[in-house]
Amino acid sequence: MKIGSMAVSTLDYPGKTALVIFTAGCNFRCPYCHNPELIDGGYEADLETILDDVESYSEFVEALVVSGGEPLLQANELEAVLEHARSLGLSTKLDTNGSCPESLERLIPHLDYVAIDVKAPFQRYPELAGASAGGVMRSLEILRDSGVTVECRTTFVPGLMEDDDIELIAGTIECDVYVLQQFRNRTILDESLKDTEPPSPRRLREIAMKIRDRFSRIKIRTEEFGEEDIR
Repeated sequence: MKIGSMAVSTLDYPGKTALVIFTAGCNFRCPYCHNPELIDGGYEADLETILDDVESYSEFVEALVVSGGEPLLQANELEAVLEHARSLGLSTKLDTNGSCPESLERLIPHLDYVAIDVKAPFQRYPELAGASAGGVMRSLEILRDSGVTVECRTTFVPGLMEDDDIELIAGTIECDVYVLQQFRNRTILDESLKDTEPPSPRRLREIAMKIRDRFSRIKIRTEEFGEEDIR
């Protein structure tokens, strides 16, 4: 299995301490990607070693999160990891770009929580993600009736997006919680965005207030204040 790293986190699974496995490889090319080293990087790790690591950490964590890169590009290995984590009593969460709906549907029985990145209004996907939104739309349909907790999240990048883009997204998705994330310019794929200032928490709050009636729960996620519920 090709991975980038592992880490223990108290932020990646709501309310739980989690072991996070970052897989390598991604089929999107988002200019603001904050893990660009994982797109074509990473290293080959023996699957049995990964399973042993999950078992070792299971004494100290409550959940397993698999992020990336795009984990669903390695669906067979991912299924083995998730199934093993569940057998150890761990809750399981997947972070995905939603581009592999068939693999997602197959793995849902092994998942408690799915966070899907909604990169942009669907018609802008070729421009902002370098790929079609067809798979993402199908993934959202699958998740709607899955019984899994679903988080949708969008990274707001000034200059690439406007408030109207977030309103368009909000009008076309369904989820348990929607998160508006702050763009960060420290480590990104497109170096030209280095000069783009992150949106202020205040601006994100203002955008979130415009769409709060469309979701049962909405949050903003910023470097300054972490996660904030918008009421």
